[in-house]
Amino acid sequence: MRPPEQRKLWDLVESRAQATPAGVAFIEDGREISCTEFFLLCSKTANWLGQQGLVSGDLVAVWLVNRVEWLAILFATARLGITLVPINTRYRSDEVTHILGKCGAKMLIFQPGFRKINFSDILASMDANALPQLEKIAVVDGAANTPSSLLGCDTVHFNPLSCDVLQAEDNTDPAARSILFTTSGTTKGPKLVMHAQQTLVEHAQNCVPAYGLDQKDAVLLAMMPFCGVFGLNVALAGFTAGVPMILIDTFDAELCADLIQRHQVTHTFGSDEVIRRLGDLVPGDLPFPSLRLFGFGAFTSSFTEYAINSWKRGIPLFGMYGSSEVLAIFAVQGAELSIEERIEGGGRPVAGNKTQVRIRDIETGELLPVGETGEIEILGPSNFMGYFNDPQATLAAVCADGFFRTGDIGYLRADGSFVYKTRKGDAIRLGGFLVNPVEIEEVMKRLDGVADAQVTAIDIEGKLRAVAFVIPAPGWDLDAGGLIRQMAATVATFKVPAYIWFVDAYPVTQSSNGLKVQRNKLRDMANEKLAAS
Repeated sequence: MRPPEQRKLWDLVESRAQATPAGVAFIEDGREISCTEFFLLCSKTANWLGQQGLVSGDLVAVWLVNRVEWLAILFATARLGITLVPINTRYRSDEVTHILGKCGAKMLIFQPGFRKINFSDILASMDANALPQLEKIAVVDGAANTPSSLLGCDTVHFNPLSCDVLQAEDNTDPAARSILFTTSGTTKGPKLVMHAQQTLVEHAQNCVPAYGLDQKDAVLLAMMPFCGVFGLNVALAGFTAGVPMILIDTFDAELCADLIQRHQVTHTFGSDEVIRRLGDLVPGDLPFPSLRLFGFGAFTSSFTEYAINSWKRGIPLFGMYGSSEVLAIFAVQGAELSIEERIEGGGRPVAGNKTQVRIRDIETGELLPVGETGEIEILGPSNFMGYFNDPQATLAAVCADGFFRTGDIGYLRADGSFVYKTRKGDAIRLGGFLVNPVEIEEVMKRLDGVADAQVTAIDIEGKLRAVAFVIPAPGWDLDAGGLIRQMAATVATFKVPAYIWFVDAYPVTQSSNGLKVQRNKLRDMANEKLAAS
């Protein structure tokens, strides 16, 4: 683990190469990459970036799937004082244009295609006039016939191995802006979240003991995309811990299950969607006997029942919490808790008593005691610097005393941990009570014939009422009235949906962590259906 006085990303890669030069840093496509090899790749990448005319203060966007070059670019840009702007590989022309235009990146590093995604075609459909500051596009794994110009910019082949090792001293400011993460952008264009490299380094150091990455013979499988804060923070924690890290370009359940078994993986992290696909693929008890911790975040609907059953099968799931603004894997639930508590979102902050978490009543603005539900506010060493070129959004998100208004709903436990329940915009006030719609969804999904359910609330005759959208199980012909009667016999009256509508799918948006249901669009759909009826 890194000494606490080292605050730069370059310190991590340089000291690891010095401490264990022949040690395995990564395993990619079956090939072991030593700490020395990775250090040389980072150093040559930094030299290559400098040869392209990039200097401290510039911004470089990277649009790549997970690969060792992605991480080398991260360390190389930090070494030069360049700000890195990761772009989600699931984004398309409008989103990529928005991010490149908003950040003003001077260079874009991308690969022409991956599987069914043709990044070159996406670039070709974009408006060059919307990107006046973009000067150069670097192509990774480009063919010999790569066009000399894209979007009106010169193209170059990304070829750091042709360069010498960078010799200049690292004079970068560890407190300066180093990376811009994007927010999820489920309701409008994503904001760009600024973090300093010293924040990334300290957070990674704190994550090592909190997640047991300092345990003997630990091995990490990095499944989540580096373009998102979740995947990148996991990778930095693993690298800081000095454990061998297995890289995959994108999640594949069969491949991941095989890698866990073959390399005796002890730690991995993923979304509820990832866990379902892995758990369903490998049936029976103890499907992954080497696993000590599977950290997860729930990004879709209720996951409670599946998570409890996973623990019964021997899959060690631990609920977590994080965001672009306070970094991912920010908190994790303790092993001493009951399974039901262990799988909830939230936990204890990895920075310990350096972090403060408080709960504020969303209506009165008063701070709330243990056990009462309100908005989560956070102050700690992993807090962001602000939103890039958006002082108004920053002012709205940060309290006068520095606490970040997360927009998440939860409550404090007596032991100092906290529980995340839902997004502030998703919580609904029913019958005078603040209700997480997931509570209602969990009950509905236990009813015969219900494959999935999503709940929102709309105004019906001057009163806010719950309504639901249900996806029927194959072969079932459900009756809305019958489901409502079953719910009335099961939950409090104010939780019973006033209307239930049947759909084939929900409106969703892609994030770096997978699909997210757009509850704002569900509300719009509900209002339209109510008006039509």
